[in-house]
Amino acid sequence: MSEIASIASAIFKRAGKSGRFVVAIAGPPGSGKSTLSAKLKELLPEGTAEVVPMDGFHYDDGVLERRGLRERKGSPETFDFSGFEALLRRIRGGDPEIAIPLFDRSMELSRAAAAILEPQTRFVLVEGNYLLLDEEPWSRLADLFDFSVFLDVPDTVLEKRLLARWHTHGFGDDEARTKVASNDLPNARRVSGRRRAADMVVGDGEEL
Repeated sequence: MSEIASIASAIFKRAGKSGRFVVAIAGPPGSGKSTLSAKLKELLPEGTAEVVPMDGFHYDDGVLERRGLRERKGSPETFDFSGFEALLRRIRGGDPEIAIPLFDRSMELSRAAAAILEPQTRFVLVEGNYLLLDEEPWSRLADLFDFSVFLDVPDTVLEKRLLARWHTHGFGDDEARTKVASNDLPNARRVSGRRRAADMVVGDGEEL
């Protein structure tokens, strides 16, 4: 059995006969969370799983500028935590239909109500950097997940991927390296160094 199949099997087994089952898929930027979430959605019974990205709760760049946080975009302080927490509590509460915001990287902004969590969705795969962060207010999320997976990827691999990501967005090598060194990698180390225990710790999400 492949590692990703083992993860899907563990989720399905832990869910048992319960209703809606909320899974945290956490890890540093560039660890492969989105890839893993998409693959798990395909492996779980058809029509029962949806992915909910934390990135839909990025503050707009204008807000970050006013708060002096533009260069720290992607750090915990640059997300609408309260809005994200409220969404998770609605999911846990079993609301039959829930609108989900999605982050559009091509425009660098969130699109409100860009997806819908349908009543028949049983497995909710929540993916984001800070789902297991053991800092206030993020630690308040602990009781909102039924199962958690953490992607543990070496800094060297993360750095390579993050540089490639900035290059894809049109940044030159020097500027990309500055962004990775000054913001992305510090965020990654914060994610890995200050996290709560996960139910499963796995390697590279893009290699599963």
